[in-house]
Formats: sequence, C-alpha cells, structure tokens
Amino acid sequence: MEIMDILKIILPALLVLLTAYLLIDKLLRNEEKRRNFELHKSNLSTLTPIRLRAYERLMLVLERTSPNTLILNTIKPEMTNMELHTLLLNNIRHEYAHNISQQIYVSDETWNYIRSAQESLLRLINTCASQCNPKEPASILAERIIQVYGASDQTPTELAINKLKSEVRNYFL
Repeated sequence: MEIMDILKIILPALLVLLTAYLLIDKLLRNEEKRRNFELHKSNLSTLTPIRLRAYERLMLVLERTSPNTLILNTIKPEMTNMELHTLLLNNIRHEYAHNISQQIYVSDETWNYIRSAQESLLRLINTCASQCNPKEPASILAERIIQVYGASDQTPTELAINKLKSEVRNYFL
C-alpha cells in the first residue's frame, strides 16, 4: 500500500509541475514575441523616414535624368554635339553615383529597374551621338535624343518611376 500512497502524492505533484511548466513556457514565449514586436516597431519608426527619403531621392534622380529635363539643364547655345554628349553622360553618371547608396532601402527588383533606366539612357545618348557630327550644334543631338526617347511607348525611366511608386504604395499603404 505504500506505493499507492506515494503515487497518490507524486501524480498530483507531477501534474501541477507539468501545468506550471507549460504556463511559464507559454508566458515566456509571449513575452519574447512582445519584445520582438516592440523592437520591430521601434526600428520601423526609425527606418520609415529614412526609407521614404530614399524613395524621394531616387524619384528625383529619375526625373533629373529624363532626357527632357537633363537636356534643358545641360545644353548651352554655343555647345557642340560632342560637348553636349560628354556633359550628358557625366551628369547621368554623377546623379546615379551620388545616389547609389539608396539601393539598400529599395527592393532588388526596383533597383534593377532604376539601373536599367540609367543604362538605357546612356545607350540612347551614345547611339544618338554616333549618328551626329561631333562639331555640329548641340541642338541637333538634343533634338535627336528627344525624338528617339519620345517615340517609345513606355521608356525605361517611366517603368522605373512606376515601379518605385508601386513599391512606395505597397510599403506605406
């Protein structure tokens, strides 16, 4: 009978111990989730303004390097095609180099769209420049770039802008 008496004491004690263990374990897991959520919320409130500024800067890069804006900001009346060609390439490369660090705040897909817009714009300018006499007035090259660029249904710059807007909407809405 002694074993039965011992079992009558040990079984309820084991059940209480198991219940206490499960409750404490659940409580600790919930506390860890709460702390992780608070940390995530804190990081989000810090990163959101930085990320939003990155989206704004990348949008500015795309707008500044669109051919119409770029040419208007670069061309001077006395320039030759060669001078305009060189300055356009330098301005595009400078804009992108200045903002390359912003890629850490956008998705890889969006950054690929942005990089593709830059590369296609450089190709467009080089192609148009190769079709012009380097010593002629810059207005000839400018006109050719704008014509070729305007003939596209949807330019790589427009695609990149749309992708950037879409990502911002998905992230903030």
